[in-house]
Amino acid sequence: MGVSYEERASRLDGAKVWTVTVPPGTAHPVLPDGCMDLLWSGDRLLVAGPDTHAEPPAGTGGAWAGVRFAPGTAPALLGVPAHELRDRRVPLAALWPGAPVRELTERVAEADDPATALEDIALDRAAGTGPPDPVMRSVAARLEAGATVADAAGTAGLGARQLHRRSLAAFGYGPKTLARVLRLQRALALVRSGLPYADAALAAGCADQAHLARDMRDLAGTTLTAYFGRA
Repeated sequence: MGVSYEERASRLDGAKVWTVTVPPGTAHPVLPDGCMDLLWSGDRLLVAGPDTHAEPPAGTGGAWAGVRFAPGTAPALLGVPAHELRDRRVPLAALWPGAPVRELTERVAEADDPATALEDIALDRAAGTGPPDPVMRSVAARLEAGATVADAAGTAGLGARQLHRRSLAAFGYGPKTLARVLRLQRALALVRSGLPYADAALAAGCADQAHLARDMRDLAGTTLTAYFGRA
């Protein structure tokens, strides 16, 4: 039996709720996607920061549930700038007071559906915190649609230094890195839809297939052929 992954839209704006079951002895690398996640590992609540390279889950095998927050939305909810969690997996208790986290851990552990329990935690938290930075959400949307960094900055009315500083807090890294990550994700989605590698590369905004191959190697640590062969 292979990796089992399911995903649905969340009741929290822009978020996704997901579950994955990985057979024992099987690694399931997680590719950078510009997002941050609230995770349940079966006994712990964790936060996954924004990745700059492929990140395998802690250990191999097991069941995970999570809420994936859209780029730029998690820092306001979690109360920490994204760059402080870049390429990290940290216990939720390192970010929030211990007693409430213990109560939340018990709630998820006792839930029939841990993924929905995580979603409820995110919704409750969002109701009591300020909204995400609307300017940076707009920047993320522009980059996700394939706009250049210069175009996204101009539309947002931000200079290069302002955009970089605010991107670190919102996304965990600069806008060029976010644009590259989102471009790779667009290309991979197009390949999954049936497009050949070269066509997917051009449609996603790469210069050519070799450009996509470099992004895949740098960000995912593998090749297109190896990745889709494993998938």
